[in-house]
Amino acid sequence: MTKFGHAFDHSTPLLVFGGAYSNLQATRAIQAEAQRLCIPPDRIVCTGDVVAYCADPEATTRLVRDWGIHVVAGNCEEQLAAGGTDCGCGFEEGSTCDLLAKGWYPYANARLSAESRDWMKQLPAAFAFTFGGLRFQAVHGGISQSNKFVFGSQVDALATEFETSDADVVIAGHCGLPFIAKSGPRAWFNPGVIGMPANDGTPDVWFGLIAATGTGVQLETRRLSYDYAEAAAALRRSGHANSYARTLLTGVWPSLDILPGAERAATGRRLKSQKLKLTMPEPALRNAS
Repeated sequence: MTKFGHAFDHSTPLLVFGGAYSNLQATRAIQAEAQRLCIPPDRIVCTGDVVAYCADPEATTRLVRDWGIHVVAGNCEEQLAAGGTDCGCGFEEGSTCDLLAKGWYPYANARLSAESRDWMKQLPAAFAFTFGGLRFQAVHGGISQSNKFVFGSQVDALATEFETSDADVVIAGHCGLPFIAKSGPRAWFNPGVIGMPANDGTPDVWFGLIAATGTGVQLETRRLSYDYAEAAAALRRSGHANSYARTLLTGVWPSLDILPGAERAATGRRLKSQKLKLTMPEPALRNAS
């Protein structure tokens, strides 16, 4: 049984995001957006992979670390903290994503300080909390496997994941696409990532908000604009991941290897924000689950 020991009051929404991916410009933008929304650091949750494809792994890590937000370990943090030789992203060997990782991972690994690695070692695999009368569990990918890709179209996979959690809402990242998907009375909430666009043909990135409604919560995905041109220029100057530099500008991923058919077919199609209201479960129903 998961212990939902951390309780947030209902005064202010929670902000959630994933995948900063060494994108310093986007990380500064989400910090500015949180300040604009008057959401303090202790009400912000990051689903991990602070470091990945982009140009500024150390500066991005320092910004997130010094910000004081809640962060769960992504597979990239796990690998970098342990001195791993690859990202552990779960890409199929020999795939385009796997080959691209052979460029960006050594770049990031060579530029992280011992202090940043020590911080990564302390990150939890999950963060469980209550808010608006519901139970939440924030993870990186899957509930028991940090590098598992879980997509909104995978109804059976979502149901299987929920078999191993007693949360009403699971917040997860890793797959890189924002979505809210129901599984019975519960919901899987991927707020998206801020370090790369969502393969929708726009350079914008994504985050999420969770607001208390009085009878439960509302989950929402939101689009975020930032200085993507400077992020792409920094990546080109580094010279280690030009395919991802193009993605920052075009909004289309360099490879669709990991995508299921439905998500692959949506490439280049502008995403819409999603909202979903959930009502807090009756005590009797919760005790029976």
